[in-house]
Parts: sequence; structure tokens; C-alpha cells
Amino acid sequence: MESPLSIPNLPLFFSMYFLIYLVAYFIVFRNWSPKIRPEASSCSISIFHGTPAVFLALHAIFSDPNRGFASPNTKTQALVLDYSIAYFLMDLLHYIVFYPRDVLFIGHHLATLFVFLTCRHVVFHGAFSILSLLILAEVTSACQNAWTLASARRYDNEFAAKLYDFLSPYFYAFYIVARGFLGPYFVYQMGAYYVNGGADTLIPKWLWISWLVVVLMAISVSILWVSNLCLVLYQESKSKLEKKIT
Repeated sequence: MESPLSIPNLPLFFSMYFLIYLVAYFIVFRNWSPKIRPEASSCSISIFHGTPAVFLALHAIFSDPNRGFASPNTKTQALVLDYSIAYFLMDLLHYIVFYPRDVLFIGHHLATLFVFLTCRHVVFHGAFSILSLLILAEVTSACQNAWTLASARRYDNEFAAKLYDFLSPYFYAFYIVARGFLGPYFVYQMGAYYVNGGADTLIPKWLWISWLVVVLMAISVSILWVSNLCLVLYQESKSKLEKKIT
């Protein structure tokens, strides 16, 4: 069990993300439009978080022989939680500075931080559940970041436009499988375990209910978001086909 005061990794990870963001904003994307530089810089820290977090979480989960929905957090699992907490804190700062009216993403990050912080520093159990959800959420990260960067430049860069058109259907399909099918299935298994009292003496009822509410809301918003993108893709494809015919 981790002590609440044992958090030396968090400032280190946050400093890393902060430095990456500054390098991206002032050096890597310095020639990009001021309107899209913040978004591109946010993608840069997401690149350093998403895919690494998937592999770190997988290692943390499978290196624990006692893994389960209410198993105690291991040191490796706590480290991965800190790694992700630092990322969401940095990205939250990004939204507060550049997009303070984007209450949806700010609310999402605050809710996510609530789940991670309570798992890490309040109950010291349940990291298996949280990290499994992290894997499902971030497994599409690399594709999504490439798609986002291409989307930001598709109107003024021919290569970006072609990359965006190429990635869109594959990214949407991948995202739907992860968020629309695997995610809900895992949440169902997680919820069934908690509802049946599997964690009653380890994770307070109000807390695991809060976790489930946050996760279900995040999945619902994700499905709504990608559904809208699929509709736009269909309309664009239909329009292009009609132009070719005429």
C-alpha cells in the first residue's frame, strides 16, 4: 500500500510534460497559425502520454499476480497513475489558458483526475480497473493525434489533407471498437463486480459509483463525438461521389 505522501514522481512527470509543451509551442510548431499552435502542442504531450501509458499500464497490470477489480495498487501501478495524473494536469492547464470556455473538456479532465487521484491517494485499491480503462481510452491515441494534427492543417496543406482523408475511416472504426464495444463491456464487468459487493470493504460504495458514472459519461460523450464525425464523413463522401457523377 502506497503512502499518501509518497508522490515524488508526480512533479517530475508534470515538469516533463510542461517542458514538452513549451518546446512544441515555441519551437516545433512556431510557424503554425496561432489558432492551431495550442492544439498541436496539446497533441505533442498526448503523444508522449497515450501510447507509452498503454504499454506501462499493461506491464503494471500483468506484473501483478493478484490483479483484480479491488486488488491493492502496486508500486508500478501507482507510478503509471502518477504518469497519467501529470498528463491530465498539464492538459487541463492548457485548456484553462487557451480554451477556458471549453467546459466539456475541462469537466472531462477534472472528472478523470478525480478518478485517478482517489484511486491513487484515497483508497489505494482499484488500479487494475482504472488502468484497464486507461488502456482502452489511450490505445487509439497515436492514430488520433496524427488525425488531429492532419485535421488542423488540412485546409492549407495538401499532404495533411490527404493524410486526414486516409486516416479518418480507419481511425473512426478503431475508435468505435475501443470506445463503443470494448469499453462498455469492461465497464459492465467492473460494475457487476462492484454491485455484487466484491469491493465493499476496500472501496466505498459512493466512490465506485462515482467512478462508474464518470466512465459512463465519458464513453457516452465519446460515442456521440465519433458518431457525429462518421456522419460528416458520410456526407462528405456522398458529396464527392455526386460531384464525380455530374
